[in-house]
Amino acid sequence: MTSFQSTLGEEGGIAEELAENQRAISIAEFFEKNKHMLGFDSGARGLVTAVKEAVDNALDATEEAGIAPDIYVEIAEAGDYYKLIVEDNGPGITKEQIPRVFGKLLYGSRFHAREQSRGQQGIGISAAVLYSQLTSGKPAKITSRTQGSADAEYFELIVDTDDNEPEIREEKTTSWDRPHGTRIELEMEANMRARNQLHDYIKHTAVVNPHARVELREPGLDEPLKFERGTDQLPDETEEIRPHPHGVELGTLLKMLEATESYSVSGFLQGEFTRVGGKTATKVCDRFRDEHFGREMAWATPSPTDEADVEDAVLDAVANKSAEATAWFAERVAETAGDREHLAHHELGEIVGNLADAAEAEFDETFGTTVRENAVEAAWGELTRPELLTASLYQRIDDATSTRKDDAAVQGLAERLADKFAAADDSRHRATRDELVTYVDRSADRVEEAADATFGETARGNVVEAVWTHMRTVPDDLPRVRAIADDRDTASELLEAMRGTDILAPPTDCLSPITADLVEAGLRKEFDADFYAAATRDADVHGGDPFIVEAGIAYGGDLESEGSVDVMRFANRVPLVYQRGACAITDVVKGIGWRNYGLDQPGGSGLPSGPAVIMVHVASTNVPFTSESKDAVANVPEIEDEVELAIREAARELKSYLNRRRSLEKRRKKQDVLGRILPEMADKLAAVTGRERPNIDGALGRIMNNVIVERTVEDGTVTLAVQNHSDRTEAPEVTDIVTAEPTAVSDGASVVDVEGEWFVQWSPSVSAGETATLTYEVGEEVTFDVDVEGVESEKLTVNA
Repeated sequence: MTSFQSTLGEEGGIAEELAENQRAISIAEFFEKNKHMLGFDSGARGLVTAVKEAVDNALDATEEAGIAPDIYVEIAEAGDYYKLIVEDNGPGITKEQIPRVFGKLLYGSRFHAREQSRGQQGIGISAAVLYSQLTSGKPAKITSRTQGSADAEYFELIVDTDDNEPEIREEKTTSWDRPHGTRIELEMEANMRARNQLHDYIKHTAVVNPHARVELREPGLDEPLKFERGTDQLPDETEEIRPHPHGVELGTLLKMLEATESYSVSGFLQGEFTRVGGKTATKVCDRFRDEHFGREMAWATPSPTDEADVEDAVLDAVANKSAEATAWFAERVAETAGDREHLAHHELGEIVGNLADAAEAEFDETFGTTVRENAVEAAWGELTRPELLTASLYQRIDDATSTRKDDAAVQGLAERLADKFAAADDSRHRATRDELVTYVDRSADRVEEAADATFGETARGNVVEAVWTHMRTVPDDLPRVRAIADDRDTASELLEAMRGTDILAPPTDCLSPITADLVEAGLRKEFDADFYAAATRDADVHGGDPFIVEAGIAYGGDLESEGSVDVMRFANRVPLVYQRGACAITDVVKGIGWRNYGLDQPGGSGLPSGPAVIMVHVASTNVPFTSESKDAVANVPEIEDEVELAIREAARELKSYLNRRRSLEKRRKKQDVLGRILPEMADKLAAVTGRERPNIDGALGRIMNNVIVERTVEDGTVTLAVQNHSDRTEAPEVTDIVTAEPTAVSDGASVVDVEGEWFVQWSPSVSAGETATLTYEVGEEVTFDVDVEGVESEKLTVNA
């Protein structure tokens, strides 16, 4: 049956007719029809996305200018639409740039910069303008005032989707009460059904940006949501870096090779990559030689009795030289070769070359290229006789394989492997690692066929490693950069050499992590919990871009105890509100066995349950998102590994806390029981014996191995005895509050007068089983009140 496609072109003009309908598509026109790709797929989500893009821009602008962010967000009903206003106190935008920043997609300054920033593509805020004009038909209203300017610039504009250029509807100079900053006003078709996601975004932004002040006003709120600063410390400034060798892909490498001005591989590596100096470049070049040329096998040199054969061979190979010079030259070539334990072809060439130079100087005769080549060939022939190759390989194989391999099997493998080297096209016995693997596999297969012996994968791998270790990197000149750029296979070899070389992790100057201290501070600022922990990992690399992962955990307190824990995801200090189930961070959290860390996890997998918040922040010069809307981090193994390690680091602290809390809870219950029983026992003992009721003060503390603080007052001298009945050194902070001025205070104390009360404070270190005595003197008719910090209440007994 003839298909429709097969008939196209049979009638004249079809191709021409189809060609007339083809045209280039503007990026703005593309996103006009695919706005869902940018997160504007509904009125509810569109409003949240617009807020996110505007706030992200405001944070970036203020931080780059070294200004503590002060951001105001207002959402108001405007007839059939919603009006969004976002203001910041940033440095402002110049008059010439305002239309391009807000009215042109893919316009920005960060796309090519390898440094951390919230926005990179230059799509976000202009996409919000595009969504606004598509749904309401109204232009965006922008006011911006730069630092030092007397007036502000005001624009009303839309995006011309046909050519992706701003179309200015109104432009004027105006007054504004802010000394500097930017304000954008958008009207759009939206609704407040995503109110929870909006509040989460604002709150999470405050958590991950504790240096920012954010205020949100919206319909239905009795008073605005205000998130004050938790610190005055701005994020560290970032510096652009070059790509790292471990993360570059082949296509990128080819492009870099074509663009560089370097001629040599070493110069290219040092000039185009970070963390590559002279020594590292040499290591990469040597690996590249191994990949490109292969290594040369270094064979065991002959015994002294065989040196005569090498000497005779060189004598026969050298022609047209005096007998004396020839004999001198041949003898020393044999001696020098025999002094080496192992010798590769190029090493023999160096020996011959050096001795030829010496002979020329000694005998005033020329030992030219032909003589030298003949001498090398002759000596190499004697050094690589089959029996010598086999003996050399036998030793390597025997050392690398199990003692269960009999001599016949090892001998057979050595002979066949020697045959492979001898039969190779290259008489210098060069081979790449892949070629060596093939040699070993084929030789082992033949041995297994011919004899009752087995060489498994492990044994074969050990043989390859043993032989490869004894092969030598050759000194041949590497291809020039231009030649590598024109040959994909050679470029691939260079890439493998780069990836196979140990290179320092990329510098973190290009990144601005929150730091563990500020992660914890952000959690403390926004969540009332009993426990907080945070961890910041060292930098790693993916795709040539460095990244840092941070994690934090808050537990207990006022956190919701029912249902799954709250997982907060961040990328470059931006909350990821949507697509939680499609995010690598969520996958990692689900894959951790949380029961090991004290949290419930129904079924043993999935999100744990309990009163906890888990936050993860990925900071990178290029976060791999799953889509243009930047709602979820892609499943990149390197990033997933670091996310898991960061979470586990914080979770170990949570485990210790929960274990300690459970232990203290048991201790508290035991102490409560003893607290009821001991007085009853004392009363009964007194009744039975007829004696005075025994003093049980301090008995409970001694039984429970507590730290006991007891006060005695005698003749105006106050003594606080700190008895440590625990099994470890304790360092309590003991503060006695007294209503009269103390004197003769014992060493180590500080005394502070606060409105007629004196605070006497000590911080003694008391070893297990020891007692510290703290004293001072005071007049009569005073009152005391002691306070002890630094020891859990369950481990403390105060009798004062």
